[in-house]
Amino acid sequence: MNLKKQVGYEAAKYVKDGMIVGLGTGSTAKYAVEAIGKMVANGLQIKAVPTSKATAKQARELGITLLDINEVEYIDVVIDGVDEIDPEFNATKGGGAALFREKVVASLGKEVIWIMDESKLVDKLGAFPLPVEILPYGYQVIFRQLEKLGLNPQMRMNGEEILVTDNGNYIVDLHTGVSADISGIREKLAKIVGVLETGQFLQMCNRIIVGGDNGVKVLEAKRN
Repeated sequence: MNLKKQVGYEAAKYVKDGMIVGLGTGSTAKYAVEAIGKMVANGLQIKAVPTSKATAKQARELGITLLDINEVEYIDVVIDGVDEIDPEFNATKGGGAALFREKVVASLGKEVIWIMDESKLVDKLGAFPLPVEILPYGYQVIFRQLEKLGLNPQMRMNGEEILVTDNGNYIVDLHTGVSADISGIREKLAKIVGVLETGQFLQMCNRIIVGGDNGVKVLEAKRN
């Protein structure tokens, strides 16, 4: 069993009968959805909120009952992957272009679990480009502002075309490097009209589940 599958199946153990579950997006989260689908087939009664159209499609095929985000006031447990995460559990997410929905879902979670293989563990964020979701209207204006701030932006592409998110927006990846100031970047981006959300998920999780050569580890957030 590969590492992504190991942590996905381990995370599914936190899902209990009667829960509302946030289903993440990406190559690791899909295994958690797969595991939950098997549990549903064996009688588990849950409802779920997906973070992308791709996850919604997978969940429906597995017989998982889905809710629209507007139908819920809270989510019992959210399970999703990360692109990188530091020792303080600050994470970068959005490699799968679902960061906006992922953050909305995570913000409603009573319990949030990030799952990953050990390659995602870093001393400091920045090696993985920071995704930022922006409006298509005036996107070149926004892009130029990001350039002027020295954030080294690059439009996310889908072949020859600009990638369009499930929300109908664009993604800009900021190549800031590991020397970047997380708080400083957040403050700069907050001032730019048209920036909808960033891939900075700072201390939003209750625990992480990490797969490595020595098996699966569950690490609790210090704030717990």
